[in-house]
Amino acid sequence: MVNDTSTPYYGPDEDTATIFQEHVFLASDIIAGFGYGIQLVLYMACVRYLWSQRHMRRHALFLLAYTTVVFCVQTVFVGAQALAVQRVYIDNRNYRGGPWVYFLSSETNIFTQATLIEVNLMSDALVLWRCWVIWQAAARGRWMACLVISVPFLMLIAFFATGMLWLLRSSRSILTISATLPRAYLLSYYAISLSFNIVLTLLIGRLLQYRASIMESLPSAHARHYLSIATVLFESAALYSVFAVCFLVAYAVNNGIALVLFDLAQVPQQISAYLII
Repeated sequence: MVNDTSTPYYGPDEDTATIFQEHVFLASDIIAGFGYGIQLVLYMACVRYLWSQRHMRRHALFLLAYTTVVFCVQTVFVGAQALAVQRVYIDNRNYRGGPWVYFLSSETNIFTQATLIEVNLMSDALVLWRCWVIWQAAARGRWMACLVISVPFLMLIAFFATGMLWLLRSSRSILTISATLPRAYLLSYYAISLSFNIVLTLLIGRLLQYRASIMESLPSAHARHYLSIATVLFESAALYSVFAVCFLVAYAVNNGIALVLFDLAQVPQQISAYLII
């Protein structure tokens, strides 16, 4: 008598591609929580520093309020993401087609994407302000600084408008985020966002010159502490650009790993808002 030693299958009655998408969706939520933990630590450091500088820096309280709003919106996003996972894998686990089909056909994800667009917009606006401050302080005058950031400013407006169109189309009952038109808007949204951050990376490249001068005028230990290469990379949005390019390629070819890259791209973009304080 031959014993059947094969392991019985207890998985869902879905195709391999759908199951892979569900795995990726869960992994992306874990990555979002990881990024949120980093932001929590940086936010607390910013609060402590800005509060101590409230009598010496004119914009300290404004920056404190601004970063608090950014952190609160990010908290809402992480909470909504966790709620979406609960609804997808617990409340509607027997949805026809599986959890991933439910996620695509529901409006649960629309609110999370709206909060994500808001926090990304605020983070990018803060980096744009930082770019303006750097150029204004570079002995070129306020008008030159305004001229330099005029193109990134217009790109930021286009970034916001495209994001709103993406949300509007995705929220309609006959369309989902995987439909043709919302996909086109999402690709445009991230293409503009990527271009915006690349332009800022080039403009804030002047930080490298500042770093060289600081290294000459300060002890090396202090200079490395206040203006390290890692800080420059984050502040110039170079890391975000790398992940955004990978996401765009994966999303354009309809690869499921795009969801993980999507959340990975948000981490350096939002962390930069705290590092430039």
